[in-house]
Formats: sequence, structure tokens, C-alpha cells
Amino acid sequence: MSNAVLVTGATGGLGYALCDAFHRKGYKVIGTTQQKNKKINQVEKLERLGISVYELDVTDFGGCEKLLERLSQSGISVGILINNAGVTDDKSFKKMTPEQWGKVINTNLTGVFNLTRVVLPQMIEREYGRIISISSINGHKGQFGQANYAASKSALYGFTKSLAFEVAKKGITVNTVSPGYLRTDMTDAMSPEILNQIIDEIPLGRLGRTEEVARLVEFLADEQSSFITGTDFRIDGGQH
Repeated sequence: MSNAVLVTGATGGLGYALCDAFHRKGYKVIGTTQQKNKKINQVEKLERLGISVYELDVTDFGGCEKLLERLSQSGISVGILINNAGVTDDKSFKKMTPEQWGKVINTNLTGVFNLTRVVLPQMIEREYGRIISISSINGHKGQFGQANYAASKSALYGFTKSLAFEVAKKGITVNTVSPGYLRTDMTDAMSPEILNQIIDEIPLGRLGRTEEVARLVEFLADEQSSFITGTDFRIDGGQH
């Protein structure tokens, strides 16, 4: 079986950068996105690189199992899992509904459990694997109106540290990466006033680039990082 990189949330700005970085290094890359029919341009862009994109709702455990079965039947084993899929649904806590809370927790945290849980047996059998989950600076510092999002991202640190203990002797490393504010389509659409307020809070005085985060993730997936596990890496321009 070929050893592949599986990237969730592949059609977003960071997701594309991750897929592109691993593709350039010669890896077999598999991407997932929740609604392919609403992201035709992004999907086609990835497919032009030779990257297969599958529709997947990471909150659906059965769907995650079916994807792994489908890949296995095609002779593909996942050696590197990048849990990148994530959502926000911001609201001050006193106005936040249970549905808004559940939507974010289910995608950002339970989704990580689901896919990691179904991929892990393959890694254990092969005694090799890399699990890298994308968290956020707001998992560290919090953010007004993001109690759900910050909780989901902060929880990834405990998940990562605990799982790292369990699988270390099987040649599997587990880490998180916590980006700060990145230049994406979302930030490009912000008003200059709001964007400048964000940049003013970043000591390096600029937004991060998705390619910079991708290079860090690429390093954590490499053999050179085999002594690093259970750790979070902040890439936030010095913002605390």
C-alpha cells in the first residue's frame, strides 16, 4: 500500500497550502471537503495538481470509516493525518445557542477524534504515523465571542498530549500547530480598519502566510522530527 497524506478541510486557504506543500515534496495527497458541489473551483484547482478530493463530513464517524475503507480498497494507506477541518460560529456567550456550541465542538474536536480513531489502526499496524492537528492562537488566549471555538481548539492540546503517550512506542508522533492570523480570502475581505487593528496586535507587524504554516507542518511530518511528540507549535508572529 502507498503511504499517503490525508488533509481535511482541503479546499480552504490553509488546506490548499498544506496539500500543495506535500504534493511538491512528492507525497501522495488526499484531500477532503464537506460540500464539493459548493467548492468547485477549489476542488478543480487541487485536482489539477493530481490531488484526489473526497467529500467528507468529519462529524460523521461512519462516513470517516467508509472513506478509509475506500482508500484501502484503492491500495492507499494513510501515514500522515492532518486534521485541518474547522468552523467558527461566533456569538457572545450569553447569546450563544446550544446549536452554535455543538456545531463548532462537533467539527473542531469530535471531528478530530473521528478521523484519528479510524486512521490510527493502520498506523499502529505499520508502526509509523504522523498526526498533526491544526489548532489556533485563540485556543491559547481566547477571543471575545469565541467561547465555542476557543474551547474546541484548546481541547486539542489535551487530546494531543494524551494520545502521544499512548502511541509513542508504535513510532507515531502526535502534535498540534497553532497559527495566528493568516492572509486568506477571509482576511482579504475585511475592511482596512479591522485588518489594521488585527495587525497592530501582532509584534511582527503582518499577517502570517499559509505557506509558512504548511512548511512547519511539513517538518513535523518528516523523519527529522521523529523525536518531537505531544507538543504544540505556535506560529503567530509573536502574538500572545
